[in-house]
Amino acid sequence: MARVPAAVSSALRRARSAPRRLFRRPRRRPGAGPAGLAPRHRPWTRALGLIVVVLVGAWLGLLVVGNVRVPVGPMDTTMTLRPSFTGGTKINVSPLGALQLDSHTAPLRLDVNVDQLDPQRAQALVDRPERISGLQDEVTRDVSHGTADLAVRSCVAVVTGATALGLVVYRRPRRALAAGGLALALLAASGGTAYATWNPDSVLEPKFSGLLSSAPSLVGDARSIVTEFDVYQQELARLVTNVTKLYDATSTLPTYQPDPTTLRVLHVSDIHLNPASWTIISSLVKQYQVDVIVDTGDTMDHGTAAENGFLDPVEDLGAPYVWVRGNHDSLITQRYLEDLKNVHVLDDGRAATIAGLRFAGIGDPQFTPDRSKTRGAAESQELAGARLASALRDQAAAGTPVDVALVHEPSAAREVDGTVPLVLSGHLHRQETDVMEYGTRLRIEGSTGGSGLRAVEGKHPDPIEASILYFDRDTRRLQAWDAIRLGGLGLTTAEVSRHLPEENQPGAGTPSPSSSPSPSSSTSPPSPSATRPTATP
Repeated sequence: MARVPAAVSSALRRARSAPRRLFRRPRRRPGAGPAGLAPRHRPWTRALGLIVVVLVGAWLGLLVVGNVRVPVGPMDTTMTLRPSFTGGTKINVSPLGALQLDSHTAPLRLDVNVDQLDPQRAQALVDRPERISGLQDEVTRDVSHGTADLAVRSCVAVVTGATALGLVVYRRPRRALAAGGLALALLAASGGTAYATWNPDSVLEPKFSGLLSSAPSLVGDARSIVTEFDVYQQELARLVTNVTKLYDATSTLPTYQPDPTTLRVLHVSDIHLNPASWTIISSLVKQYQVDVIVDTGDTMDHGTAAENGFLDPVEDLGAPYVWVRGNHDSLITQRYLEDLKNVHVLDDGRAATIAGLRFAGIGDPQFTPDRSKTRGAAESQELAGARLASALRDQAAAGTPVDVALVHEPSAAREVDGTVPLVLSGHLHRQETDVMEYGTRLRIEGSTGGSGLRAVEGKHPDPIEASILYFDRDTRRLQAWDAIRLGGLGLTTAEVSRHLPEENQPGAGTPSPSSSPSPSSSTSPPSPSATRPTATP
């Protein structure tokens, strides 16, 4: 009996709600047609979504695992495929820049990064220059093997990346496999397009960027190299051999016994991004027991941040490094050097005492890496020299006189005449010495980098030059200097010439210079410009 009222009340509720259900509009589901019809199928949206998944997954796969390390001749390289609208090949040679080749037209670009030069393979070429005649075939084989490995790895990378991302997005194995298959098909199509549009002559017309933008003027027309490749091979063999002999030449320079009464300063300048300079400087520091290295600027060539890594060996040269900015060095260069250990950057007349000598210097007011001549350049150099002279007078008035002043351009150095015993500069790429009107000696250093990247511009290569300056530890005055000259890229000679200030020459009525004799020198003082050839490899 208790169930009857419940059944009756339920029926009454359904009857009351029937009119409302009759006139109520049906609720539409997302994607459904009007009046609750079945959802519309939009295949183009699904296809677009699948393509996006494929492209993103393939790109991630290439980014993570799509590169191979390939030895090409004496170099270690990394090859990578990257998505691109124009295709082509990009070869990155850090820190010098890059060159681009219009090698093919496809949605993929081949990136080749030159990582480092293998010392053992390079030395093997130097020891046996005749192997350079087969270097072209060796490089061709290495590149062929590298591209084949890169093709296989790229296939695995794009399929794995697209499949993995498809599984994450769709959570269905069939959709994920479809994404992987589509990625493989796209890669194959891109490879076919690149093969069909391959342009082997693109190597004759490369596009240079960074420091390599000066490469056409350095290496000449690529077509002439191709047409005269036999001559080019011979010159390349001679070049590699001679550069190596320059390293050996420094080991034959005379070694001086340490003398507690003498301070030795190595003066270098205008390295211009020549990596051979660091090996030569390190050798000189060890053989001459150098106390301080002084660099009067133009260490770089363009002063870009990309060049900064070139400066890292400065920390390990074995002696404090005192530096002033040249017109090829930027403030970016200066800030980078300031953060390196064992480096003392001098600017705006700032002074520092290193190894018992007090130095002060000012950076070049001009920044002209393109070798342009700006209006008012001479006036700015004179003004910089005047500022340094004022700082030198302030140091003397404070009881801390400066022993050696540093600038880059000699025109600025002449403004400090009479305020300091010795001023060092560079810029001219040749060694000179002058005693100015009021008694200050000006010593101009040559190019310790053999003018760097420009070493092959002229008919006769520039020599690599540096100087060892000998100071009395008590008086802190210059006693003698050795001018060191190494043959440039086309020469392999090395010579050292000893020079004495006039007041220290025999018969001048003053004591002889307190410098250490060389093992081959006699007991009598050396002549003012005694030249001793020490190596002719």
